[in-house]
Amino acid sequence: MWAICKKELRQFFSSLTGYVAVIVFLIMNGLFLFVFPDSNIFDFGYATLDKFFEMTPWILLLLIPAITMRSFAEEFRSGTFEILQTRPLGSWEIVSGKYLAAFIVVLISILPTIIYVITIDHLSTGGIDTGGIIGAYLGLIGLAAVFTSIGICCSSATNNAVVAFLLAAFACFVLYSAFDALSRIPAFRSGVDYYIGMMGIDFHYQRISRGVVDSRDIFYFLSLIFFFLFLTVKNLMKR
Repeated sequence: MWAICKKELRQFFSSLTGYVAVIVFLIMNGLFLFVFPDSNIFDFGYATLDKFFEMTPWILLLLIPAITMRSFAEEFRSGTFEILQTRPLGSWEIVSGKYLAAFIVVLISILPTIIYVITIDHLSTGGIDTGGIIGAYLGLIGLAAVFTSIGICCSSATNNAVVAFLLAAFACFVLYSAFDALSRIPAFRSGVDYYIGMMGIDFHYQRISRGVVDSRDIFYFLSLIFFFLFLTVKNLMKR
């Protein structure tokens, strides 16, 4: 597994693609937080990073599929997957290695955003809610982990990296926001709306972001990750 992970990381950062993905992510967040109106945190008059944690899932919804789209699709297209199969590695080890490498890249993208926390904390007079920020970051990492597993799964379903990107972006969008939108339909306001909302990632992400780290939310994230990695293994076994 570690050999696959190292190979993927080396391959990702051997070209400008990896660096560009990380830089674009940071620039987009910086523009939304400090430059663009309506989302500029200086317009609020108090120390908060709420806008950052509201917008980042939408940026990750596009960034993570771009990171994972080549994981298996490129292997299938170039014929190197057959060579990969000759190694003394099981399907789960291959999938875990590729997943871990993609997740590390995502974490590398998120890590520099701590600068935003330090900046806001120094600019504000009353300081920033550290506990809330830690909870929000935990929610963001959980969400990123699920998105990464979805991206890996979609990449294993096709030979075309662009198709894998579109499938992953659509699947992430549906799981993140579609259930919340569906729960707002008036026909479901008799109590069913709560359970429909619980099926979406946004429901659990918002709970953790408020600083409430519930075992049910952690179980939800872990279950989705295992489910999509299991589907990935099944896709590989079909080949």
